[in-house]
Amino acid sequence: MSDDIPYLFRGVMPVETPSSVLVSSSKYLNNPRLREWLAMILLRRNGSDLPPPAEMYEFMGILDQLRDFDQIEEMITAERKVNPEFDAWFNEGFHSTYAIADFKQYDPGSLGGIFYTWITEGNYEIQITPWQEPKTQLEFFNLRAGQTHDFEHILTGGGFNFMGELVPYWYRLTNTFKFIQNPDLAAELCMMYIFGSLRYTVRTLLHYPQVWMTAVKCIEQGIKVGKASDALFMKTLETAFHLPLEEARAALGVREAVFLDTHAEGMFWASDGKEELLREAAE
Repeated sequence: MSDDIPYLFRGVMPVETPSSVLVSSSKYLNNPRLREWLAMILLRRNGSDLPPPAEMYEFMGILDQLRDFDQIEEMITAERKVNPEFDAWFNEGFHSTYAIADFKQYDPGSLGGIFYTWITEGNYEIQITPWQEPKTQLEFFNLRAGQTHDFEHILTGGGFNFMGELVPYWYRLTNTFKFIQNPDLAAELCMMYIFGSLRYTVRTLLHYPQVWMTAVKCIEQGIKVGKASDALFMKTLETAFHLPLEEARAALGVREAVFLDTHAEGMFWASDGKEELLREAAE
């Protein structure tokens, strides 16, 4: 009888249940909002009616529904007992209140100066979520992750564009697991990055294969930097704002980073695959 069952389908056991709705051992699969969101961000083409940053804003609300915040706090507290660097970082509790204008003072080519150029030329905002004083350990972690993300672009070599986003994402997905002893906690701290990176992997392969190898190169660099570098996510990056970029990288323990120019590929991806953008860049 088993010979009649396709090889790859053997071992599947039908599950009987009185439930009239989907039931799974995965809280992620059980969540209808996440299933719908994932289908959309994995399969859709890009369009100006829903910019990619808006996708992640929606995801943050979905993730909050799924999380056991008490358990995460317990895991952070337990990690601090066995991870002196992690504990010291929380004890210091440093976070910034800088504004864009504060970066005018830094020389071009310095970490702060490069940030100022990119942020002003791109007309970006640096406070993407409303400010609030962190009340929990997870809120502090997320606050600092938000405050340092743009600088992680610069330090790890990822450009300020949709392809360049993969570099700091995969730096975090690698570096966090290198320095957090509890893999369950590391996974919780990386949820934004793994779900966020799916947009630039699956969607690129499905709809924009012309820049697939750029995506691969960015992922490879993020992983390489994450493996080679110190725990950048726990560093006080503000102490290196005045330093030339290579000196800032050395001071913060960032290794194997080179700048990846993915501007043309990022524009191509964002513009829903308009071939002329890549041709113009090649010329």
